[in-house]
Amino acid sequence: MMTAPLLHRDDPDKDPLIGNVKVTRQDWLNAALAALKQGGVETVKVADLAARMQVSRSSFYWYFKNRTDLLDALLQHWQDTNTAALVQQADAPARTITEACCNVFHCNIDARLFDNRLDFAIRDWARRSDRVNAVLKAGDAARLDALTAMFERHDYPPLEATARARVIYYMQLGYDDADLGETLEQRLSMVPGYLVAFTGSTASAEEIAAFNDFARTVTG
Repeated sequence: MMTAPLLHRDDPDKDPLIGNVKVTRQDWLNAALAALKQGGVETVKVADLAARMQVSRSSFYWYFKNRTDLLDALLQHWQDTNTAALVQQADAPARTITEACCNVFHCNIDARLFDNRLDFAIRDWARRSDRVNAVLKAGDAARLDALTAMFERHDYPPLEATARARVIYYMQLGYDDADLGETLEQRLSMVPGYLVAFTGSTASAEEIAAFNDFARTVTG
């Protein structure tokens, strides 16, 4: 059974809602995201979302024109979160290529940066919709461009930079899909080897320690 996201009205850290407003636009979006990740785009239905939030369907139309408008907002959210985060991490300052890759690895560890379940849900949706598939391909291209530029900044020739960007990106997609059931410590133990495979360079002990500290902090 789907766990309902915390609604604005139930969050003590949020300002009280005014008047007859019972849910916000973000509440609708959060509920739709939860449905998308749990059961696919077919489960994103206005009536079902309203029932879960215990509100009238009419409140939906204060925020969205129709279901298509809501689905467009889900796609935009994916672009503004997952794709933007990976591009930002690839663009982050780094003294070495191994440090740069560790910056990108933050997306694989910190669910606040990159939501794997959302990425899988968008990819599944794209198999059913040419329009969504076009958005997905544009997002993939933006991520690969950022990773390629990352390697080029560290003096890799263009063709090699492109190849290494593809390896690190598509390997991670498959890695997450494989769901190996590793503990965090098992996964961290492989990071130095992965960095050699991805970059041809050995990370410093300081870089590995910094990444491990980050990973343990955000997952602890």
